[in-house]
Amino acid sequence: MVDLTPQLLLQAYAEGLFPMAESAESDELYWFDPDRRGILPLDGFHVPRRLRRTLRQGIFEVRTDSAFDRVISACATVRPNTWINQDIVRSYCDLHTYGYAHSVEAWLGHRLVGGLYGVALGGAFFGESMFSRVTDASKVALVHLVARLVRAGFTLLDTQFVTEHLSQFGAVEIPRAEYRKRLTAALAVVADFPKATPDAADFEALFVGRG
Repeated sequence: MVDLTPQLLLQAYAEGLFPMAESAESDELYWFDPDRRGILPLDGFHVPRRLRRTLRQGIFEVRTDSAFDRVISACATVRPNTWINQDIVRSYCDLHTYGYAHSVEAWLGHRLVGGLYGVALGGAFFGESMFSRVTDASKVALVHLVARLVRAGFTLLDTQFVTEHLSQFGAVEIPRAEYRKRLTAALAVVADFPKATPDAADFEALFVGRG
């Protein structure tokens, strides 16, 4: 069994690798380096019209890093979950303690109703998983994530794979060689993951001319 330390995780991400468990109940971990990698271009992020209305209504309170352990645990219970086991939960919570793993959370009052988590390294953010218990909660968290990344000067948002859910926001696949070039450039960027809530101008910059 691999000892999934924060140092090993950071080294792997810097080399273009990411871990997944064989199953949620398994102790086996595997490293992945897909031939084609999913990314969300930060300069081509698309916000669907209906979601824009939801954002402007301010239904959710969005926070960062206030409940990382609850977010990753919620992602691990999403069905079908075939890859987040307890070693991954523990290791990413450790990585959060070191300041590299972050969560963006959607709240309704005292209820955590959606969110996502990932790893920030240089000017790259590696999205790992998301969950939603209320319609649009995870989507709002994603828009907030992108607004924060754009504001802070990040250049790469890695989604690992492209799903139908992510395609509506403009996710695309690129060859491994192209991904490696973008990753190298992003790692050379000095950027801190921002926790402050983006202002209206940040959101309008995403909305205008994007669908």
